[in-house]
Amino acid sequence: MNLMQTQMTAPTAIARNAAALDTIAYAIGESAIGNILAARSRIGVCAILIGSDADTLEQDLGNRFPGKRLLEDEAGLRDDLAAIARFIETPSIGLDLPLDMRHGTPFQQRVWDVLRAIPCGATITYTALARRLGQPNGARAVATACATNAIALGIPCHRVVRSDGTLAGYRWGVERKRALLDKEATL
Repeated sequence: MNLMQTQMTAPTAIARNAAALDTIAYAIGESAIGNILAARSRIGVCAILIGSDADTLEQDLGNRFPGKRLLEDEAGLRDDLAAIARFIETPSIGLDLPLDMRHGTPFQQRVWDVLRAIPCGATITYTALARRLGQPNGARAVATACATNAIALGIPCHRVVRSDGTLAGYRWGVERKRALLDKEATL
């Protein structure tokens, strides 16, 4: 290879690597609580979205990851979709997928880390979670972190309830939150 070919190849390789870093593969499957969209970066699962309409799920993914190249890859995410559907049916098995939680503020990431430690079948209040983070007046900030969570089930924000134990809003619908908690309570 001569110098000219080397100079032409290096930028092309860099561009290819940059494109790979900016690509998010996704697939949509079905579950007991509706359609599920699983998305993966090179690091791990960066989104698990739940909904009734595939087009809306794709639009939500695009809104959450502007500037990223979205690539549908049903074969590549088949195992992730199957693991998520199994978890919905049998939450006691856990959901052991590598997660990419880089797409949040430092506070949101701290909230998400605490949420991942809440055992299946247990709940925590927004206020208790805020206190656990050393933010006794941070219940609203915790609620906002839950609302921005793109990795449903992997970051189990459905396990957060109001101080009186009632269900608060859930990004994917209170009915789905109730169904998930009911399933987990039967363990």
